[in-house]
Amino acid sequence: MNAIFDQISGLLWGHILIYLLIAAGTYFTIRLGFIQFRQFPYMWKVMLNSRQGADDGISSFQAFCTSLAARVGTGNMAGVAVALYLGGPGAIFWMWLIALIGMATSFAESTLAQAYKTKDDEGNFRGGPAYYMELGLGKRWMGVAFSLCLILAFGLVFNAVQANSITAAFEVAFDIPKLYMGIALVIGSAFIIFGGLKTIARFAELVVPFMALAYLVLALYVCALHVELLPSVFMKIINSAFGIEQAGAGAIGYAVMQAMIQGIKRGLFSNEAGMGSAANAAATATPNPNHPASQGYVQMLGVFIDTIVICSATAAIILLSDTLVPGSELTGIALTQAALVSHVGEWGATFVAIAILFFAFTSIVANYSYAETNLLFLEHNHEKGMLLFRLTVLAMVMWGSLSELGLVWTLADISMGLMAIINVVALFMLSGVVIWLTKDYQRQLKAGKTPSFDPSQHPHLRKTLPKGIWH
Repeated sequence: MNAIFDQISGLLWGHILIYLLIAAGTYFTIRLGFIQFRQFPYMWKVMLNSRQGADDGISSFQAFCTSLAARVGTGNMAGVAVALYLGGPGAIFWMWLIALIGMATSFAESTLAQAYKTKDDEGNFRGGPAYYMELGLGKRWMGVAFSLCLILAFGLVFNAVQANSITAAFEVAFDIPKLYMGIALVIGSAFIIFGGLKTIARFAELVVPFMALAYLVLALYVCALHVELLPSVFMKIINSAFGIEQAGAGAIGYAVMQAMIQGIKRGLFSNEAGMGSAANAAATATPNPNHPASQGYVQMLGVFIDTIVICSATAAIILLSDTLVPGSELTGIALTQAALVSHVGEWGATFVAIAILFFAFTSIVANYSYAETNLLFLEHNHEKGMLLFRLTVLAMVMWGSLSELGLVWTLADISMGLMAIINVVALFMLSGVVIWLTKDYQRQLKAGKTPSFDPSQHPHLRKTLPKGIWH
C-alpha cells in the first residue's frame, strides 16, 4: 500500500500539480495586473482596517487570523525542515516562487468565496470553493468531491499530523509522554471546537499575532548573530535551486527536480494558495470595505506572511547552523529544534516545543472550522452528523499524538493534491467573475470612493448569488 500511495503522490506532485499551480498563479498574476506587487502597500492598508465593520459577526481580521492559524503550523517548522532535508536549500527558492505567484491565486479564490457566501442557521457566513462550484458553476458534484477531500485532509489527516508534531516536540523538550500530551490536546481542542465558529475566530485573533511575532523576533536574533553569513546562505539557496552546486556531480536535473517538488509541495502545504482551504475562512468575514475583493487583498497578505516571512525564518535558523546533514536521521521538527539549540543553547528546544504547540494547536482548530463548513455544505446542519464528526476529529487528534505518520503524510499529500486540482479547475472556469469583481473594486477606488458591491451592475452574476446576502 505504501508503494501504491507513493506512486500516486509522485504522479500528482511530480507531474500534474507543479505545472498546474504555476500556471494558475502565473495566469491570475497576469490577468490581475500583477496585483500582489502593484498593490502590495494597499494590502497592508486593508488589513489594518480589517477589524472594523463586523458588528456582532466575524471581522475580516478575525477571518485573516483564522486562515493564518491554519497556514502557520507544522508546515512552517517541520515542513520547511523536511523540504530542506529532501530537496536541499534550493527548495526554499521554489517555496518563495510558489508563494509570490500563489498570492494572486489566493486573491482569486478568496474573492469568489466572499461573493458566493451563504448564511447558516446561526446567522454565520459560510462559503468556500464547494459553494462557488455549486452556485457559480452549477456543479454540485464538483463541490461534493472538493468537500470530501477537504474533510479527509483538514478535518482528519492534517489534525493528526499537527498533534503528532506537538507530542514529538514536547517529548524531546520536556520528556512528557505522548499519551498525556495527547489527552491535553483533545481536551483543549474540544473546548474550542464545541464553542462554534465565533469562538474559533476569537481564539485565532488573540493567539496568532502573538505567536508569529515571538517566533520572528527569535529568528531575527539568530540572523543578527550570523549576519556575515546571510549573503552566502542566500547564494546557496539560489545556486541549489538551479543545480549550480550539483553541476560537478553530474546530477543537475535530479537535484533541481527534487528541489522543485519539495519546495512546491511543502510551500503549498504551508501557504495553501490555490488549495481552496483558506477561502473557507475568507467567506466567514463581514469585509471592510464591504466588497468581495477586499477579503482577497487580506488573504493575499496571509500567503506572504506565512511563506516569505515565517517559512524563511525557519530556513534561516536551519541553514545558519551545521545541523542539516544529508543522509542523517535528523529531519522534521527535530531538525528545527537541533538548529535552534546550536544557536541559543538548550532552551532553544523548549522554545520550539512551545512555538509548535501554539502553531499546531491553532491549526487544529482552524482546520476543523474548514471541515465543519464543508460538512454543512454536504449535510445542511445535521446535528447528529456534526456531533459524530467532532468526536471523530478528537479521535484523530489522539491517534496522531501516539502514531507514526509515514503513510498518513502520503495520504495527506494525495488528498491535498486532489483538492488543489479541483479548485484550480473551478478558478479557471470562474476567472471572468474574479476579473470583473477586481475591476469593479479598483474602478471605485480610483474614483475616490469606498468600494462597495452592487450585484445589479452584473446581471449574470446576480442570478447565481445567494439571495439576501449582497442584494
